[in-house]
Amino acid sequence: MARRRAGTPSLLQLSLLQLSLLLLLRPGGTLGCASVAVGSPVVPLGSAIRATCTIQRELCQGLEQGKVRISWMLDNKTVTGSQRQGPGGTDVSDLTLPRFNRTRARLWCCVEWNGTKQRVGMAEIRAGYPPAKPLNLSCILNLSDYGLTCQWEQGAESHLPTSVALKCAGSRAQAVTGCTPRGGHSHCTVPRPLLQLYREMEIWVSVTNALGTAESEHLCIDPMDVAKLDPPALTNIQSIPSQTDCVSLAWEVARGTKHMELQCELRYRAPEDPDWTLVTGIVGQAGTAERCGFLFSTSYHFQMRCRRSSALAYWSEWSPGRNYTTHETAPSGKLDTWWGAQPAGAGGRLEVQLRWKAPRRHEANGRVLGYRVTLSPRRRVRDPPTICNTTHTQCNFSVPAGTRRVYLSAYNAAGESAATEVVLLERKGEPLAGLRAGPGGNSSLRVHWEAPPALVAAYVLEWQRVTSEPGHCSACWQMEHDGAATTALIQYGIEPFQQYNISLYPLYKDAVGMPAHTAAYSQQRAPSHAPKLHLRSISKSEAELCWEPLPVEMQNGFITNYTIFWANSIADVASATVNPSVSSFVIRGLRPSTLYKVHIMASTAAGGTNGTSLILVTTVLDDTEIQFLFLTLGLAFLLLILLLICFQKNERVKEQLWPSVPDPANSSLGKWVPAVLPQEPLLVPAAREPGPAAISTVTVLEGAPGKPPGKEPPGPAAAPPALPRPYVRQDGPGEPVQYARVGGAGYRGQRLLPEPGPRFYENLRGRG
Repeated sequence: MARRRAGTPSLLQLSLLQLSLLLLLRPGGTLGCASVAVGSPVVPLGSAIRATCTIQRELCQGLEQGKVRISWMLDNKTVTGSQRQGPGGTDVSDLTLPRFNRTRARLWCCVEWNGTKQRVGMAEIRAGYPPAKPLNLSCILNLSDYGLTCQWEQGAESHLPTSVALKCAGSRAQAVTGCTPRGGHSHCTVPRPLLQLYREMEIWVSVTNALGTAESEHLCIDPMDVAKLDPPALTNIQSIPSQTDCVSLAWEVARGTKHMELQCELRYRAPEDPDWTLVTGIVGQAGTAERCGFLFSTSYHFQMRCRRSSALAYWSEWSPGRNYTTHETAPSGKLDTWWGAQPAGAGGRLEVQLRWKAPRRHEANGRVLGYRVTLSPRRRVRDPPTICNTTHTQCNFSVPAGTRRVYLSAYNAAGESAATEVVLLERKGEPLAGLRAGPGGNSSLRVHWEAPPALVAAYVLEWQRVTSEPGHCSACWQMEHDGAATTALIQYGIEPFQQYNISLYPLYKDAVGMPAHTAAYSQQRAPSHAPKLHLRSISKSEAELCWEPLPVEMQNGFITNYTIFWANSIADVASATVNPSVSSFVIRGLRPSTLYKVHIMASTAAGGTNGTSLILVTTVLDDTEIQFLFLTLGLAFLLLILLLICFQKNERVKEQLWPSVPDPANSSLGKWVPAVLPQEPLLVPAAREPGPAAISTVTVLEGAPGKPPGKEPPGPAAAPPALPRPYVRQDGPGEPVQYARVGGAGYRGQRLLPEPGPRFYENLRGRG
C-alpha cells in the first residue's frame, strides 16, 4: 500500500469533518446554542450599537471540549469584540460599534472550529431618521361623487418602513383615518360618508415609523368651501349700443351650483394680443355683465370661470371659448405724413410725393378702404375736389405753384376720418451733427444724433437697403414725435447682414431741416465671397493685380481691408494688407522665371473669406530689356541687309566672291559622246585593303589647231544633252577602272559655252 504524503488528511479525518459540519448546521444544532442580543434593532442613523453573543456549550455539539473563540462580522466585514466567561459555564462576547452609518445590516456571531469560522447567531439592525413633517396639505371636493381628495408633499426620506394616513375629525367626532395612500403616493380621497358638508372639519396627515411620528399642519375647512365647480357657459355676446366700445355678455352657471354664492372672472383677447385681458369681481349666480374699452371691428375670444365665494375655494376650469367681432366706425386720429416736393418745370406747377402711415389698429376702427387727398378740408355742404384717391400709403400728384397745404383722410365702410393737414414746408438749415447708427438687435438698428440748437417739433427717419440694383426698393420711414429725443430704434424691414443707408430730417415749426446721412448693419459676418483677382501686368520682379469690388449683397458687413497672399514653390509666403477703397496692388521683389500662387482675402469686423488662387509666372527679362534686345537684333538685321545690297550692286566684289565657272555639260567632250553607246554599269570594287590602282588606258583628246578653247563659233541649236555615262577600260586580268564620266546637265546659273563642230578624234592607246 502506498505511503501517504505527510500532512495530507486521511479519508477518515475528512469523513469526521463532514459529519461535524452536518451536526453544527442541522436544525437545533449550533444555531440553537448561541443567542445574539442588541440594544435595539432600529436605531437612529449614526448612533452607537451594543450587542452581546452568548454560547452554551452543552447545547453545541462538537464544542463541549476545548476553548471557544468568539468573533463578530458586520455583513462581510470583521469587527472586534471582547470575550468573557458568563454564568453557568457560558462563553460571552460583547461588541460596541460607536457609529452605525448603514441603513440596514446583519450582525453575525461566529465561532472558530477546526480552523474555520462558523456563523452561529445573527441579529438584523436597521437605522434611519424619524419621519419628516408633511408639507403643503391641500384638499379639493369633487362634486361628481363628493369625495374629498387631498394631496401633500412628503418630507425627507427616513430610510425606515413608514406608515402614512390621512386623519380627519368632525366638530364633535373623534379622529378617524380618512384614507391611506397606496404605492408610495402622496394623495388619497376621503369618501363621502366620512365627510360633514357645510361644517368645519379638521384634516391632517400622520406619518409613523419605529423612531417616531410626525404630523402635518391641521387644515380646518368646510368641504364645500374647497369644492371645484364645473365651468359656466357663455350664452350671448352683443354690442351696446351700436356706436360705443362696450359689449354685454350673458352666461349660465353649471348644474348643481345655482344655490351657491359665486364669484366669477372673465378673460378675452384679440388674435394679435400676446396676453389675456382679465376682468375680475363679477359676482352673481347667473346673468349678464358689461365691459367697455374694446376696439372697433376686432375679433375677440371670450372665456369665463367661477368659484364659491370663499378664500379657500378653487376656480373652475375656463369655459369653452366664444368669439365675437365688434362693429365698425369711422377711422379716428391723425395720420403721420412725409412729403417731398419739387417744381414741375415750365408749367408753373409743383410735383408732390406724399407718403403716410396707415392708421393703427385702435384708430382704424375697421378695415380701411382707401385714402383721399384734397386741396381744402371737407365742408358740410359739399365735398372739395379730390386730387388723389388711392388704397396705397403714398401718392404722387401736381398742385399749382405756391400751394402750401393739402388734406389727407382715411375712410372705411362706416365713414371717413377727420382730415389731416399737411403743410408743405421748404427745406433749409444745416444737417444734424453726430449722426451714427449701430445694431439694436439682429433685426433692428439703433440711431443716435446730437440735438440741434433750434427747437425741433419732430424727426423723420428714412432708411433704405443698399443694393447693387438701382431702384430695388423704396425708402422706409418713421416719425419720432418727441422733439427732445436724440435716439430712435428702427425695427421695420431690417435684415441681418444687409447694409442700410439712413437719413434723419429735423422738423421745425416753419421749415424742414437738411438731412444727415449714415450707413449701418444690424449684424455682420464674413463676406460670402472674396473678389476675383486679375493679372494686369507682370515682369521679372513685379506683378500688378486688380479686382472688382464685391457687390454689396455679398459683403455681409463693412469691408475693413483686403489681404493679398503670394507664395512660390519653395513655400516662401508673403502678404500685404490694403484699404477697402483700393482695387489694385503691385507685388514687388519677385524672382525671375518663377511660378507664384496668389489669392486675396476680404475681411469684415466679423471675419474674412479667402478667394480662389491665381497662378502666375514671372518673366526672364523686363519689358525694357526685351525692347533693347529686339532693337539690337533689328539694327543687326538692317545692317546685314545693307551689306547684301552693297554686294549686289558692286560687280567687282561680286566677281571676287562668286566667280563664273564654265558648265561642263556644254563642253565639246559632252557633245562627242555617242548616243548609242550601251550603258555600262558602274562597277564598284569590292571592299578590300586600300592600295595603288593600276592605270590601264590613257585617252588624249586633241582640239583643232588655231582655235583656242571656248572660242568656237555659234552653231545650230544643240540637242538635249545625253545622260552621263561612265567610260571604263579593262586590260588583262585586273579589275576594270573607271577613268571618265561625263555629266549630261550643266551647273545651274552658269554660262553655257558655244557648241563645237564635229571633228575626228584619234585615240592613242599606250601600254603601261
